Amino acid sequence: MLSVFSRSGPFAHRNARLYVFFTVLYNARAYYPVLAIFFTDLGLTLERFVFLNLVWALAIFLLEVPSGALADTIGRKKLLVFAAAVMVVEMTILLTAPKDGGTLLFAFCIVNRLLSGTSEAAASGADEAIAYESLPEEGREKAWDEVMATAMRWRSAGFLIAMALGGLLYDPSWLAKLGVIVPVEVAHRLPVAVVLLQALVCVAIALRLEETPHPAGRLGERCVAAFHLTMRTARRAFTTRSIAVVILGGLLIDSVARNFATINSQYYRLIGIPEWAFGFIGAAVGVTSFFVPGIAKRLNERFSPLGVLGIAAVAGVVALGLLAPAWPWFGLLPAMLLMTLLGLVGFTVSRHLHASAESTQRATLLSVKGLAFNLGYGTFSLGFSVLLARLRETQGDDAFRAALQWQMPAFALLILVFFAWAWRGRAMA
Repeated sequence: MLSVFSRSGPFAHRNARLYVFFTVLYNARAYYPVLAIFFTDLGLTLERFVFLNLVWALAIFLLEVPSGALADTIGRKKLLVFAAAVMVVEMTILLTAPKDGGTLLFAFCIVNRLLSGTSEAAASGADEAIAYESLPEEGREKAWDEVMATAMRWRSAGFLIAMALGGLLYDPSWLAKLGVIVPVEVAHRLPVAVVLLQALVCVAIALRLEETPHPAGRLGERCVAAFHLTMRTARRAFTTRSIAVVILGGLLIDSVARNFATINSQYYRLIGIPEWAFGFIGAAVGVTSFFVPGIAKRLNERFSPLGVLGIAAVAGVVALGLLAPAWPWFGLLPAMLLMTLLGLVGFTVSRHLHASAESTQRATLLSVKGLAFNLGYGTFSLGFSVLLARLRETQGDDAFRAALQWQMPAFALLILVFFAWAWRGRAMA
């Protein structure tokens, strides 16, 4: 990890160093451990909050691949500066959203989710591509493994700090024990204020990146080229079986794990965890995730990408099965297992796609992956939202607990169908 500061190995190159700092500050957000209860405490129902995840995914659907193609044609740096600037705006909206504002509050939240998806789409692919392309071609794959593993460890450390800080800031009773009296409404916005500061630093970092080569020409010509590049890359991604299998397998696991990650604070309330501890739980996940890159690297060296995804899928089924009973405190263990799968899947899919990508299509291919993952996540969130609404009619306040019990069998069925298709195609190849 210290090689980033010593500027040794691949981190002798500025973009590789700045990529690590950018990805940490952009992704390790202090409101994550309280995300669901932040929105529900503002006055939204849980169903509306889960529906907002679909809105976020729709923004990704519309912009993910075009933004990646634009990154490959008009410049990765421009897209990252734009992503960081939009992040500033989305945090400002959350800070000013009216509590219990009814339709106005919901409108604020929708705009926030649309901007969040826009920012995520702009950054996705462009951040990795600008770092990857700055590395010397000789030994680039090995150097990128080191950069990616280091970035994941730094993100884990960033999450450790952000999660602990976010949970503590959100709970005014904990602040009162330190002699700091903060109104509840103000305390609930403090984690968002911290992320706003991070967004401002992200803008400064993005401005210092060195642009990588991209085609010359007029803006209109490059936008047309971006469209054609999008179509070619998407076609290649889903007609090349080795790429399609990894993307589809990854999105199935990622969707269920990421949906839980967005509602985990509601789950912690269900199993009786005090709010001040939410951040420490997130920090514990960060500590656990610190070891994921090393494990992921060894697994990928020993098994095929499909084999690693199979291991992750089995772990996901086990975790969902143990979440369903909602055991007080013990329920934390499967929750932590499920969320660490995000890192394992992300490492595996990214490693395979970088090895398969052509230089001129790298950001676009990564954006195709991002599009697929976020569309899968949005679809799962929509299904979960509809399930919650239906169960609310029959189960009342126990709807959330009942919805958890549906996740494992549904996920297990999807995984069985996917691997039957994947292994059948492999045997026929």
